[in-house]
Amino acid sequence: MALLDIKNLSISFGGLRAVDDFHISIEKGALYGLIGPNGAGKTTVFNLLTGVYKPDEGHIILDGNNITGKKTIDINKAGIARTFQNIRLFKELSVLDNVMAGLHNQIKYPFLAGIFKLPSYRKGEAQLREKSMELLKVFELDSDADTLASNLPYGKQRKLEIARALATSPKLLLLDEPAAGMNPNETLELMDTIKFVKKEFDVTILLIEHDMKLVSGICEELTVLNFGRVLTSGKTQEVLQNPEVIKAYLGT
Repeated sequence: MALLDIKNLSISFGGLRAVDDFHISIEKGALYGLIGPNGAGKTTVFNLLTGVYKPDEGHIILDGNNITGKKTIDINKAGIARTFQNIRLFKELSVLDNVMAGLHNQIKYPFLAGIFKLPSYRKGEAQLREKSMELLKVFELDSDADTLASNLPYGKQRKLEIARALATSPKLLLLDEPAAGMNPNETLELMDTIKFVKKEFDVTILLIEHDMKLVSGICEELTVLNFGRVLTSGKTQEVLQNPEVIKAYLGT
């Protein structure tokens, strides 16, 4: 059974069909790419997957559970986490506090324990801090733990956003143009990071990306969107050599 199974997903805005009959099936452990021209509907698909929008039609099944139309927080608890094309960190918080914010959905305190900072609360916070530091070490951000997120270099901000998403222990990680704004060396480092995350965290990854070098270098399979509809799906190299894809995506 696929980890993610989407059928007939559609949504319209003001009469315009932004996503039309979208379908995809992704096996557990896959590193899957979603590509297409600007305005093809890729980010809209991510917003449907994460509860930002509710679909007009269709179903989203995650690990056998129907999550269609659920609230974002419930979808996150079900096992989907994401990053954004425009980085969305808590920039007024430290690097450590950003990751701890991701972990807080995994622990619950009695009301009074939180208000009065009782021993159970302090113990829980210490455990969260330890787990957060372990995650930061994985991304070589532990030395920046006390730095404000807004003061990190761009490439490190990207890493921090991925680390924070992983703090929720997702089954499926959505990466929305993770290489956006990166120079070639940062992109190469990002490719290694994504491969490492897939292997070490046992997480399935679906990414949107325009950098074809990154896509061809790490994605095992692709789905191509054009005008909100699936143009084709399949193994990465076969898809990228498809004349229809070349015409739609590259405009040639």
